[in-house]
This record gives sequence, C-alpha cells and structure tokens, in this order.
Amino acid sequence: MSYANTVLVTGATGYIGGRLVGRLLNAGYRVRCLTRSPKKLDHRPWFGHQDVEIMAGDAGSATELERAMQGCFAAYYLIHSMQAAGADYGHRDRELARIFVRAADRSDLQRIVYLGGLGETGSGLSKHLRSRREVEHILAECKIPVTVFRAAMIIGSGSASFEILRYLVERLPVMITPKWVVTRVQPIAVRNALYYLVKCLEVKATRGRTFDIGGPDVVTYAQLIQCMAEVRGLRRRWIIPIPLLSPGLSSIWIHLVTPISKEMARPLAEGLRNEVLCRNREAEDLMPQRLFKIREAMDRAFQNLNSHKVETAWSAAGPMPGDPDWSGGKIFEDQYKIDIQANPQAVFKAVCRIGGGHGWYGASFLWRLRGAIDRLFGGPGLRRGRRHPEIVAYGEALDFWRVTDVENPKRLVLHAEMKVPGRAQLRFDIETLEENSSRLIQTARFVPRGLFGLLYWYAVWPFHYWVFGSMLKGIRRSAER
Repeated sequence: MSYANTVLVTGATGYIGGRLVGRLLNAGYRVRCLTRSPKKLDHRPWFGHQDVEIMAGDAGSATELERAMQGCFAAYYLIHSMQAAGADYGHRDRELARIFVRAADRSDLQRIVYLGGLGETGSGLSKHLRSRREVEHILAECKIPVTVFRAAMIIGSGSASFEILRYLVERLPVMITPKWVVTRVQPIAVRNALYYLVKCLEVKATRGRTFDIGGPDVVTYAQLIQCMAEVRGLRRRWIIPIPLLSPGLSSIWIHLVTPISKEMARPLAEGLRNEVLCRNREAEDLMPQRLFKIREAMDRAFQNLNSHKVETAWSAAGPMPGDPDWSGGKIFEDQYKIDIQANPQAVFKAVCRIGGGHGWYGASFLWRLRGAIDRLFGGPGLRRGRRHPEIVAYGEALDFWRVTDVENPKRLVLHAEMKVPGRAQLRFDIETLEENSSRLIQTARFVPRGLFGLLYWYAVWPFHYWVFGSMLKGIRRSAER
C-alpha cells in the first residue's frame, strides 16, 4: 500500500487507536496499522477492509517503523507503555518516542499527530502527565510538523478512566477520598476526541500546532461522581475527603473496588491532583463540531455497554503474555472430557460465553472467592469482565484470563493473568463425533514456580473435579439448548 492519502496508525490495538482506524476509513483515508500482535485486530469491524493494511512489527524498532512509514503522508503516535512497562513506563515512553523520531526523520511523512494529556506546565505535574508532556517535547524535535492534542478524561464505553468512575459510583454509596475530589476537570466524549484526530488532517492550519481539547463542562471530580450516580439512577453518593489519603493508598483502594490494577491505578490517581482544563478554544474554532456535555456522553457510553457495542476496551491493550514453554520442566495437567449432542459450532458458542456477567457455568462461589483473593494479592480478579457477552477475540480479557488462541469452532485457549506461583493455561478443544454430536476436551496446565508453586497445585487440584466438572455440564446444557 503506497498512496498519497495513506496514514500510519501506531497503537491500533489500543483504546483510541482501535476506534480511530474506522473513522479514518469513513473519511476516505487508507490506513496502515503497525502492531506486534496482528491477531488482536482480527475481530475489529474494519478488519479485512480493502483500504486497511495490517503490518506486523515493533514500534521499538526504527527499522520496522521506517518500513511502516513508507508511502504514508501522516502518522499517528498513540503509544503509551503504562500497562506494559509498569513503574518504569516513563523511561520506556521516552525511549519509544526517540526511536519514532529517528525513523520519521528518515521518512517522507508530512505530519505527525499525537494525543497527549492536559495539565499545567511546571514541577507540580504528576508522573503520568509529565511523561505525556515529555513525549510531546521529544516528538517536537522531529523535522516533521507535529499536531498535538491534549485531552483530560475521555468519556466512552471501555475507557480506563470511565470504568474507574463507574465502578466507584456503582459499588460505593459512601466514599472516603483524597482532597483531589475538589480538583477541576474538563472531560471530553470519545467521539469528540476522535473527530479532532481525523479532521486535523484536512485542516492545514493545525500543522505544527498544539491544541487543548475538552467538552463544554468544567466540573470537580466530586461533581463528576454525582453526575455518574444520576445517570445510573442511584442516590447521591456521600463523599468524605481526607487530606492525608495518599495516592499510594488511593491506588490500592481503586484496585480493590474497580477492574484497574494498582500498578495502573497509581499514576492515574496521582494525576487527579492536577487541574486539567483547556486554556484555549483554538481546536473548536478550526474544527467546529457539537461537543457533548458530560451527561450526554455518559448516556451514550452506557447505551453502547447495554447493547454490547463496545468497539474497544482498555483491558485488551498492552503486550500479549508469552505462551509457556510446555516442553520443559515439571508440568501438571488435568483433563476432562464430555460428549455433547450438538454440533461443534453450538459447543464453541457455549464455551465462548464463559466469564463476565454470565459466569463460569458452575461453582460460582469458588470462582468469586478465587477472584476476591486475586484482587487482594494485586491481580485483576473477576472485575475486568469481557467486552462482549458471547464473542471472544485474540488478546481480549475474560476476567482474570487472556485469550491467547481462538479458532472457531475448534479451540479456545486462555492464559492465566491471576496472581499464581507459576504459569497456568486453560484450553478447550472441540472434536466432531457425528453430524450433530461433539466432544469437548478441557485441559488445565500448570508449570509451578518453586516450592510454593507445587504446594499451590496440590491445594487447588482437589477442587478441579467439582469446578471443571460443573463447568462442562453447564456448557453441555447450554449447547444442547
């Protein structure tokens, strides 16, 4: 693909990037996506579009970036390593930005577009917002004009900040919070942010410019909480600010109540102390659109959640876990089989319903207990849920599992992301027996790490017969229906 209207999107497997590609196609552009995990894009609505090219590659390689930039007139930089690099994400963000600049300087790109974060300049910026600003400055060193958009909280179904707010409001009628609840914020609806990202390509005056983008409402976080409660039809939340509550304690609290890990919650919690307000209206003047008020943006987000039309979710972003090397070391394996009077397609569909709001077909108490223990030890628990109640895609989260292989109607493989002393895998294989008869084979594999890993396996193994047996019977009932 090499055309005058081709754009490169890095971060296409992420929350914003995954939605941006479809909007670019609707606007008449050809799109090239550079990703380490091309299979993650197999279930995007735009997958297979004649104007989309998916290129396997690593944005940490200047050579692969140069190859991806060939024939493109613009590139979107939507890379953020907070989920992938942990506490060292700031260093990794700077490193990736410098690599991108080196590659861009040797390309024929005419412009770069970057989505960063709002926040006053100075020493008071949180580590997260400071990292976003550092990336912005590094990109500005490029010889190619960079268009920068700075946004605060993005309101949309599936975004991390939206999910934090939703879970806090739905689960806590009384909130003990840090003093940041009186900090002002100017959220923007995800569709408004996407409009700016696309529209800037045809507005020449945006080249080399920096824009603050936000919605029409300026509120405190306390007001945002009450607005969410109103949208959900809940009573007003009781909010009790505690001046001494630190970002570290806040991140642990966020981790325990919401689907967000404490490693991801901490930089977000630290950033809440900074006012994030637009200092100009230049984006609105150059690219006018109807900006959604907070209440309307939330209503639309919940419409998408309730109708299962969530395009992208924060939980699917980040690197894929490495598949365990099952050929070496001590491997424990526990396998169960069941014959089902249904065709493989029906069985596969029933298997793909596991997790999320549907549950795990049986032994619900044990699954909930395991999820609660996982949250206490810093794992994702069961709160990440799933993007869609029936459809699974490579790279997506199913509670505390990650989909690492899926082939309809033959196979579903899950990699455990729960806190566990070893590496765990749950695999479902479907065999055809007769015209309307199938065999479902469920295999649990575990590679222990040290003595504690061995003790863990022997402690949970007696429960497998009950947990997995009831799961298979539930899948059979669902498939045969």
